[in-house]
Amino acid sequence: MTTATGALAEAETTEHESDDSLAEFQWRLSVAFSRARLLWKESAARIHPDLQPSGYKLLGFVARAGEANAHHLAEAFEMDKSVVSRQVRALEELGLVVSRPDADDGRQRVLAATPAAHEALEALRADHLARMRAVLAGLTPDELAAAGKVIRCLSEL
Repeated sequence: MTTATGALAEAETTEHESDDSLAEFQWRLSVAFSRARLLWKESAARIHPDLQPSGYKLLGFVARAGEANAHHLAEAFEMDKSVVSRQVRALEELGLVVSRPDADDGRQRVLAATPAAHEALEALRADHLARMRAVLAGLTPDELAAAGKVIRCLSEL
């Protein structure tokens, strides 16, 4: 028979273990984010030595979306419009994006990745996929699905 005091102690122990697990999870997440920033920096340099990591992220978004304007980029990445504007200008100067006037709003410019940018991004994606496969090779499909669920939850914070 469990006493009220015993049940309370068990609940406190479980909560403490849960807090410890969450603290470990937060630490590992912090390390993963640091690794992601390093990967963005390395990836940007592989596309072009003068490409900034923030420009690389914007380029990846534009390439995946097919086209985008600076307003959408600023919203998607929660960046100041002036930062996006500088990065877009750099992407154009590096020959990684082209822009044209927006048919619906002539004040806006629509950006599209150049064929050279698509080619460079595809080579990076293939490399990143190979690295992911190697790192995650020991996980089962159920474990990968659970990890995906956690990442989806975190992306909604």
